[in-house]
Amino acid sequence: MTTIGLIGSGNIGSTVARLAVAAGFEVVLSNSRGPETLADLVAELGDPARAATPAEAAEAGDLVVVTVPLKAVPEVPVEPLRGKVVIDTNNYYPQRDGNIAALDDESTTTSELLQAHLPESQVVKGFNNIYFAFLGDLARPTGSPDRSVLAIAGDDAAAKQAVTRFFDAIGYDAYDVGPLAEGWRFQRDTAAYAGLYNDGDPSAWPPEKARRVDADLLAEKLAAAQRYRDL
Repeated sequence: MTTIGLIGSGNIGSTVARLAVAAGFEVVLSNSRGPETLADLVAELGDPARAATPAEAAEAGDLVVVTVPLKAVPEVPVEPLRGKVVIDTNNYYPQRDGNIAALDDESTTTSELLQAHLPESQVVKGFNNIYFAFLGDLARPTGSPDRSVLAIAGDDAAAKQAVTRFFDAIGYDAYDVGPLAEGWRFQRDTAAYAGLYNDGDPSAWPPEKARRVDADLLAEKLAAAQRYRDL
């Protein structure tokens, strides 16, 4: 794996791109507004980065990160992602995305929706439950005693192994939560959501201080997760 494609280059996408370039990967960035709008980010990242259309980023990536608002999932290119591992960073915000009945009644999850849209890709949920600035701040080399862990979920074991290797390269351990259906355990408003990595005032926005999260703490919070209907 040498090239990371990014469909969406906002806060999470640009942070992943910075971590990937620092780890020696090439990145192909894209967004809905066109490659020319990414000139500043490409200039910051240097030679390993270039801007493209979403379809081109999907085609170029050995591994592709989809980090767009949930309502934009139908626009994610299908054909160039066929057979590829796709990391899904999505969260469901009804006020932004509109109400989605299958998510409101919890008969599916956000990443399962993307998997249904990309039936011949291998979707792995990840990067969705950490504030983007903390994602940059907490990255540590392999073996560091203060390294943090990030949750993943997916239906394909090989795909999860590929994502685990990528996480390791950019500074994180991966914690396998299970199949995509278990991704609800670290979705919005659960105990394992973004507040888990916040060591500052929980009412402050933006959050000010990151804290390390190890596997034991993450496992505890995942086990404490409650369905929206039970909150």
